[in-house]
Amino acid sequence: MTAASLADIRKELQHTNADTLQALCLRLARYKKENKELLAYLLFEAHDEAGYIQQVKTEIDALFTEIAGHNLYLTKKILRKVLRYTNRQIKYSGLPKTELELRIYFCEKIMAERIPLSTGTVLFNLYQQQLKKIDSVLHKLPEDFQEDYSQSLTLIRK
Repeated sequence: MTAASLADIRKELQHTNADTLQALCLRLARYKKENKELLAYLLFEAHDEAGYIQQVKTEIDALFTEIAGHNLYLTKKILRKVLRYTNRQIKYSGLPKTELELRIYFCEKIMAERIPLSTGTVLFNLYQQQLKKIDSVLHKLPEDFQEDYSQSLTLIRK
């Protein structure tokens, strides 16, 4: 069985009634955690982006508390876990400003935890990738937003 194109799905959804659409959404959300999380974001949190960003930052803080006292190997694993969570939340939002704030916050947390980036290439490369992604998103934003984030960027580039 081949998957239908998005255009075909869009046309078919236009011809279905509201009850059928609701049943389809609930069935889709039942089978995969990411679908359920995306649907929850779209229904409950998309209207308040600042609150959503603050909620994600709180969850990142909670995930970073797991790092305390672990060796370098476990620190790398936990950092990857936090980064996966952050990337997933960025994907749900899809807004460049949200992506920028969450990536900068992730890098600030790494610096605040004093994680030794120079001891291993994995951590160093992970951090450098985040800086590259921040730069690419930053160049897409207007100059006034770029100025707002310039101080945060100087702190995480040290």
